[in-house]
Amino acid sequence: MEKVYKTMRNTGIINIVIGSVIITAGVATGVMAIISGAVLLKRKAEITF
Repeated sequence: MEKVYKTMRNTGIINIVIGSVIITAGVATGVMAIISGAVLLKRKAEITF
């Protein structure tokens, strides 16, 4: 039974780590999107089609 508990504990730790990485990547992506949008708005007078 102890082997099962160790496996469950390791799986839980891995899930927490993966979740933290995904949250960090999402926040970083959102910040980059906001910054690039702000740059586009700042330079909208220079954009011609």
